[in-house]
Amino acid sequence: MKPEEHLIPPKSHVYLDGPKSRGFELSFAFRVFWQFIYGFRKLHFIGPCITVFGSARFKEDHKFYQSAREFGKRIAQLGFVTMTGGGPGIMEAANRGAYENGGISVGCNIQLAFEQMPNPYMNRSITFEHFFVRKVLLVKYSYAFIIMPGGFGTMDEFFETLTLIQTKTITQFPIVLFGKEYYKELWDVLEHMAANGSIAKEDMALVLLTDDVDEAMSHIRTYISTNYKIKPRKRSLWLMERR
Repeated sequence: MKPEEHLIPPKSHVYLDGPKSRGFELSFAFRVFWQFIYGFRKLHFIGPCITVFGSARFKEDHKFYQSAREFGKRIAQLGFVTMTGGGPGIMEAANRGAYENGGISVGCNIQLAFEQMPNPYMNRSITFEHFFVRKVLLVKYSYAFIIMPGGFGTMDEFFETLTLIQTKTITQFPIVLFGKEYYKELWDVLEHMAANGSIAKEDMALVLLTDDVDEAMSHIRTYISTNYKIKPRKRSLWLMERR
């Protein structure tokens, strides 16, 4: 491989590479603000969601793809919106399961130089420039989180969501970690943290580790029905809001 070649092509603009001019920083702040406003308006009336995180790299014949597709179907049957990162793999599978079974399927995509083409199984798709904006939207409208097998991005989403719940920054919504064998070593690390006091032993109860779609959906259904009553939002005509 030549020195100038990269496995992952760099983005044309990197906003974390040190101080820039005041004009650049102000322009960046406005772009971020606009992405948030755009996302809020697009999703304000979408309804309560369940977010499915997972790898973009699993193909249609993979068992985890099939499980994610089943999750999308079950979420639709529960009356919730299926939300994903809008890309291929696990994200496509969950969107597809909801889309093919009459549910609402939503994706919050990201501009990348590789992997992340929008999948065709979405009723609504939004593309963001920055990961941190995207992650806010993936969490903001959801009442439960299903963590399918994945890589760095999935771990980032899992641990950020878990931290928000642990610190009570967001409500204690259920988190399902799906794949006992896949996540065995990760679970061992979490138990090691609890044993050494770097997290509380009670924090382990924030996550359900399972291989069973039925157990996962029962856990989510029980928690939501016990703790929440869903009410539709009213539209504001003067803001020209649409569902």
